[in-house]
Amino acid sequence: MKTSHTLGVIALLSATLLLSHGNVTPQPVDTKGLAPLGKDWLEKNPYVGNETAIEIGKHAYAENCARCHGLDVVSGGVAPDLRYLDPGVEGDAWFMERIRGGAVRNGNVYMPKFEGIINQEAMWAIRAYLFSVKIDH
Repeated sequence: MKTSHTLGVIALLSATLLLSHGNVTPQPVDTKGLAPLGKDWLEKNPYVGNETAIEIGKHAYAENCARCHGLDVVSGGVAPDLRYLDPGVEGDAWFMERIRGGAVRNGNVYMPKFEGIINQEAMWAIRAYLFSVKIDH
C-alpha cells in the first residue's frame, strides 16, 4: 500500500474514533422534574441521593462528559476519573469550578466551559450521578 493511502486510512480511522462519542459541543440538559435552585450558585450539592437528579445526571453525563471521562464514568485515561472526586463541600467546590469554567492550559481547551450552556440544576445532577456510580476494586 502506498504511503498516501496508509495516511488516508489512518486519518479516517482517527476521525471515526474522535467522533465516536458524538458532538463535542456542550449540549443543553432538560432538568424538568428537579426543584429549581435559583440564580445564586450553591456551594453544596442539593441533589445527593435524589433519584430524579441521578437519572437526569446520567443522561447529561452521557451527552456531555462521557466522550472524555469515559462511558458509565469509567475513564480510559484521557481525562480524570470522576468516580474518585472528593466528597462533600470541598469536592463540590472543585467540581463546580471546573464544570462552570472549563479547563484551559497553555491556550489549549482541555474541557469546555459549561456555564451558560447547562444550568446549575444540570451540573448538580451530574455530580449526584457521579456519586451514585459504584467503584470497582
